[in-house]
Amino acid sequence: MRVFLVSLGCDKNRVDSEVMLGRLSASGHSLTDDEEQAEAVIVNTCCFIDAAKEESIAEILAYAERKERGELRCLIVTGCLAQRYKEEIVKEIPEVDAVVGVTAIDEIAAVLDRAAKRRTGRAQVVIGPSDPPARAAKGRVLTVTGGHEYLRIAEGCDKHCTYCIIPRVRGRYRSVPMEDLIEEASFLAGQGVTELILVAQETTLYGVDLYGEKKLPELLKKLCAIDGFRWIRLLYCYPEEIDDALIEVIATEPKICRYLDLPIQSGSDRILKRMGRRIDRQGIIDLVTRLRKRIPDICLRTTLITGFPGETAADHRESMELVRTLCFDRLGVFTYSQEEGTPAAKLPDQVPERVKKTRRTKLMKLQQEITFAKNRALTGRRTEALIEGRLTEESGPDGDVYVARTYRDAPEVDGALFVEGVDPARELYSGSIIEVRITGADGYDLTGVPARGGRKK
Repeated sequence: MRVFLVSLGCDKNRVDSEVMLGRLSASGHSLTDDEEQAEAVIVNTCCFIDAAKEESIAEILAYAERKERGELRCLIVTGCLAQRYKEEIVKEIPEVDAVVGVTAIDEIAAVLDRAAKRRTGRAQVVIGPSDPPARAAKGRVLTVTGGHEYLRIAEGCDKHCTYCIIPRVRGRYRSVPMEDLIEEASFLAGQGVTELILVAQETTLYGVDLYGEKKLPELLKKLCAIDGFRWIRLLYCYPEEIDDALIEVIATEPKICRYLDLPIQSGSDRILKRMGRRIDRQGIIDLVTRLRKRIPDICLRTTLITGFPGETAADHRESMELVRTLCFDRLGVFTYSQEEGTPAAKLPDQVPERVKKTRRTKLMKLQQEITFAKNRALTGRRTEALIEGRLTEESGPDGDVYVARTYRDAPEVDGALFVEGVDPARELYSGSIIEVRITGADGYDLTGVPARGGRKK
C-alpha cells in the first residue's frame, strides 16, 4: 500500500515516525509524501499538553472524513494520544482501523496488513510491553532536512514531576544499549548527517538502568570517534543530573556543541517543590556558575512554566529575577496545562488562564531584551555555520543568501543565521559548514558573510 505518515509533537516522536517508516518500507509498502496519493494514513500523535491533544485530534478527524468519503483504505493512529486514550479513540472515531501505542511501533507493518482487511467491527488496539525502545539502527527512513538528525538514547521517565503525564504514557526510564546507539549513529553518519542531536525525555540519566551509573560522558566520547559528524548536540538535560564528568566532556571534546538545554521550570523554591522538581533556586544558580566558569562560551537554553497551581505574584517575581540574574541565552515559556491524571491537576489554587498568559508575556519580554543584547554583542565575531538551505528569492547582485545555524542554535526552537553575499558560483549544500563573520543582529536572528578565507567543510 501507499502510506502517508503525519508526525506531530516532539523530535522523539519524529524518531518513532522514522522507525515506523523503515519497518513499513522493509515490509514492501511504498511511502509517499503526497497525502492525496496515499491509500493508508498513519497519524503519529502527541498529548503532552492540551494544545498538542487538540492538534492531534483535529488531524485524526480530518483523515477520518476522507476515509468516510472512500478516499482512504486505512487510518491508523499511533503515538502518545493513542497510548493514553486508546479506548476513547476506538469508541468515538469508528473510521480508525487501528490504535498503536508507543511501545508497539515495531509491529506497525503487521498492523497495517491486518487493517487493510478490516471491513467492520472493533479496531485493533496494539499497545505492547514497556520493554527497551525499538532498535532503529539501519531501519530508519530519514525525514529531517538541513544536515541534522536525532538519536534517541532512552525512552520514558522516572522523575514524575507533578505536572507531567509522560511517565504514565511512555513508561519507566529505559536506556538504549550503547552498542545499538553506536550502530545507529554510524548509519546516520553514513547518510551524510553533519549534526547529531541526542534526545530523550531525560538525556543526562543515560545508562543508570542498564549499567548502574550514568554513562552519557562515555557515550559522547564514542560518538565523537565516529567519522562524519561535525557537531554533536545535547537536549533535555535535567539540571540536577549535570555533573562534573559531563561538563568536562563538553568542555574538551571539539565535536560537542557548547550548548546545553536545561529546563528549570520556575525560579521559586516553593513552586519547584510543588512541581516535584529535584533542584532548588540556589542549585540552579550554582550549576550555571560552574558551567560558565568551565566553558565560558557555552550557550544555555531553558524553559519555564507560568501559572502552575498556587503560583503567586511573588513566585512569578522570583522567576523574573532569576532570569534577569542568570541571563540565559535562550529561553522558552509555557503556560501551565492542567493535564488529567497528573497530581498537579488536583491541586487547589488553579491560576486563571489570563494570569498565566500575562506572566508568560512578561517573562518573554524580559528574555527578548536579554537575547537581543547578546546577539548584538556577537557582531564582528567569526564562527562556524551549518548551512540549512538557500533563499533563492533573496539572491541579488551581491550574491546568494543562505539560511544557517551556529552552535548556539538548535533547529526549530532557536534563531537562524542568514549568510549573505555568497558567490553564486560557490554552491553550498545543506549540512555543509563554513566559517562566517557575523555582521549584525535582527532580533532573534543574525546576519553574516563568508569569512575571508573561510573554508567549506
